[in-house]
Amino acid sequence: MAPGAARALGPSRRFGQEEGLFRGPTPAPAGMRPGGIALWLRLTLALGLALIDPMAVGWASPRAPIYVSSWAVRVSQGYQEIERLARKFGFVNLGPIFPDGQYFHLRHRGVVQQSLTPHWGHHLRLKKDPKVQWFQQQTVQRRVKRSLVVPTDPWFSKQWYMNKEVQPDLNILQVWSQGLSGQGIVVSVLDDGIEKDHPDLWANYDPLASYDFNDYDPDPQPRYTPSDENRHGTRCAGEVAATANNRFCGAGVAYNARIGGVRMLDGTITDVIEAQSLSLQPQHIHIYSASWGPEDDGRTVDGPGILTREAFRSGVTKGRGGLGTLFIWASGNGGLHYDNCNCDGYTNSIHTLSVGSTTQQGRVPWYSEACASTLTTTYSSGVAANPQIVTTDLHHRCTDKHTGTSASAPLAAGMIALALEANPSLTWRDVQHLVVRASRPAQLQAEDWRTNGVGRQVSHHYGYGLLDAGLLVDLARSWLPTQPQKKCIIRVVHTPTPILRVIHVRKNVSACVGHTNYIRSLEHVQVQLSLSYSRRGDLEISLTSPMGTRSTLVAIRPFDVSGQGYNNWIFMSTHFWDEDPRGLWTLVLENKGYYFNTGTLYRYALLLYGTAEDMTARPSGPQVTSSACVQRDTEGPCQGECPVPHGPPAGGRQAGSVRVRPGAGDGQAGAAAATRPVNTCRGSSPLDCTACPPPSMLDAQRGSCSGPDPPEGHPQPTATACPCRHGPAQAMVLTLSAVAFGSPLLCRVLLLPKRGGAKITVQRYAPTPARRGEDDIASLLVLVQSTSLLRWYPDPSGPGPFKRGVASRQAGAGGGRKCASRACRVGPRANRKRKWPRAAVAG
Repeated sequence: MAPGAARALGPSRRFGQEEGLFRGPTPAPAGMRPGGIALWLRLTLALGLALIDPMAVGWASPRAPIYVSSWAVRVSQGYQEIERLARKFGFVNLGPIFPDGQYFHLRHRGVVQQSLTPHWGHHLRLKKDPKVQWFQQQTVQRRVKRSLVVPTDPWFSKQWYMNKEVQPDLNILQVWSQGLSGQGIVVSVLDDGIEKDHPDLWANYDPLASYDFNDYDPDPQPRYTPSDENRHGTRCAGEVAATANNRFCGAGVAYNARIGGVRMLDGTITDVIEAQSLSLQPQHIHIYSASWGPEDDGRTVDGPGILTREAFRSGVTKGRGGLGTLFIWASGNGGLHYDNCNCDGYTNSIHTLSVGSTTQQGRVPWYSEACASTLTTTYSSGVAANPQIVTTDLHHRCTDKHTGTSASAPLAAGMIALALEANPSLTWRDVQHLVVRASRPAQLQAEDWRTNGVGRQVSHHYGYGLLDAGLLVDLARSWLPTQPQKKCIIRVVHTPTPILRVIHVRKNVSACVGHTNYIRSLEHVQVQLSLSYSRRGDLEISLTSPMGTRSTLVAIRPFDVSGQGYNNWIFMSTHFWDEDPRGLWTLVLENKGYYFNTGTLYRYALLLYGTAEDMTARPSGPQVTSSACVQRDTEGPCQGECPVPHGPPAGGRQAGSVRVRPGAGDGQAGAAAATRPVNTCRGSSPLDCTACPPPSMLDAQRGSCSGPDPPEGHPQPTATACPCRHGPAQAMVLTLSAVAFGSPLLCRVLLLPKRGGAKITVQRYAPTPARRGEDDIASLLVLVQSTSLLRWYPDPSGPGPFKRGVASRQAGAGGGRKCASRACRVGPRANRKRKWPRAAVAG
């Protein structure tokens, strides 16, 4: 429940005994009872503490109900009846609450405006009047304006991409103002390690989401070197989950998310290590963020091995309980070498979400790679003089010099963490659909913006545009689950065909109509090619859909002089998202270089992915609460009612998924129905209700709506061993006396109201001779609390304050356990760090 949203406890709450809870305390042995002087000293100390600092002993709390001098009353005969009541009991009628004239607002001038206890006199008078169907003395509700929440971190003013300094920014503040901060979401950064004891990371560090696959130990601490070359993972982690409001550095996008790190780039990299890293704790980790890949040199065509591809497939089919793990990938920094990220088998996988970069001014960075597989864009920097990204750095420092697509992908990962907190039931394909819809061209400048067949603008530089966190979360709340993925394979060419100056390969496609894998709305489109070519970088390949959208699968790459061609290489495009695939598809292979280039096309297959649903015509679903987990079935999110038994329910709250009911009914008072409509509930159990319409009332302790008998709003005090009801002040005096005298004279030990009210808990324990002095003081510290407060048991033997233990690896001779030599960092993968060309850093 959000702070300030605690449900007030009105006089309509019933008090009663809880079975098995009114057993008295075991009397202390006579030898352990304090002497007369010590007793009064201790009592005086406790009373003085209560007078000096009432909060210390639970005397008052911002969450304790504060009763005001007004009542809400429901009567059966409308205005005339309420006027009679007002005259009879001395109320002032402030008029109807709703236009139907059944609920009225009354105020009494003779009642104190604010009180810690309800006015029992008026409570009993209204209760006894037969014409009153329901009433409630009003309590103060703490509500705050949902203005933009701005962190107090000293470097937040430098986080221009989040603090509204540029327009549009990533719209993070709007999401924070809704109370979302990544709570409950786990993100793991696959890189060169993470400085887990960093002041801005340790509070959110998750050891279960971390491992060192270079040294095969559970400690992902980076290897320190004089050049700090292993800072990349720590920087990426800070963008996602740097702690907010701790007066250090800046704030992460999802500053309450759990963050882990996998050290796997600082050593020999193999298919096994990549696969193990990508499949670490798939039921615990929600999002993997990766800012690395094959060399961005404009010559390499490389991708994941067999095991890594299986890790991707297993992650999206089995991860997160079957919803699918999210793999967020940086698109690449090979722009200076005219590289194309469709020659990178990680970013062009349908299982990864590829993220590009833009500068503060909305321009294409010089390092950016243009390709058809990029889905969305976030901010980074351009030339060295441009503002860059603020994040954590090695040696417990901060930096405002993080850049490249390495900086863009973690920002997207943090934004997706916020969306998952808003709707944890999103699948990996749901997230990609949402990202497409939440990305906007905004002010992004490029010459290749095109409108696809369903009216969306798309670019090879930016995908669908700048990702908007506010829009992403809003869409996530009401997103209906995407229907199962379909795959339709069309084999177009299977005999050798010469590649001339330009060749068009056309194919009329039915998209597997009439079969179970029929596709109505496209998601990813792949082209699998086997061809030879005398100079591979001179060959441009494009694909045009039946709806007229042209997507360049690979542009010319001047540095790629290979004569090997493409051997079963898979290109991928996201530009046809939601289009209807039925019709004529055209593949174009064109020589854009040396005139005498020659080649042969051996095989060409078109692979369509999508769903049988028309995604352009789908309605929006019901809103999902931020902490919800929507129960799903084949028809989508469940909807229904919480059954309410006639008698008080027994047992505890059952865990379950939130069911969202679009329109809660108006329950009539006195109705004896077996079920009662509710606004929200956690499953179908009678104990799963989370909100009830009036005149029903929610029992927050039990998770049920109040039954109709007796008439609602009329609390029935139940006789117990002590038929008394206490406010916090009276309860304090009584419990202090109980502690001092060690007597069960006061309502036995525990007064636990059935449906809210003041709870008195007295904890006594036998002092040991060696600790009698501190026990004498501690035994006087008692808790007087409303049901919304936390219990405080100051037992000196209990756990002490949390002490953070850190053990960082220090640089030294040989680098300790971590390999200190750059020579041992062997492998085909490199961090996508910005390496400034000499021209860019001159001066």
